[in-house]
Amino acid sequence: MSRSLIARSLAAALALVAVVAVASSASGAAAPAKAGRGCHLTPREQRHLGASYVTSLRVSHTTCGNGKAVTKAFHQCRHHSGGPAGHCGHAVRHFHCTERRFDKLPHVQYDGAVTCTHGHKWVKSTYTQNI
Repeated sequence: MSRSLIARSLAAALALVAVVAVASSASGAAAPAKAGRGCHLTPREQRHLGASYVTSLRVSHTTCGNGKAVTKAFHQCRHHSGGPAGHCGHAVRHFHCTERRFDKLPHVQYDGAVTCTHGHKWVKSTYTQNI
């Protein structure tokens, strides 16, 4: 084999490896998280998931997209049951949620932490709610 043929074969093999690596990482982005992991929230998403600001989101055994949908559904349920200070009393998107509120400033705002579970799947978020 000539050196140029070996060099071209090596270049083609490296290009194929790069294509496979990019394709596998792109497809893995939507795969469910098997262990708890954080989800990226854009500034717009932080303001449009139902609370004044959703400050963090973590998921396990589900996707970040589903975590965002569960978070939004929880806050819609909460708002339909009493406005900004309301509580959600039923499952949302098949997830059962528990909430803890802290750093309360009466008639101004509070912070909250929510854990929603469905079997072995969970979605955890924190938020700030202006009243």
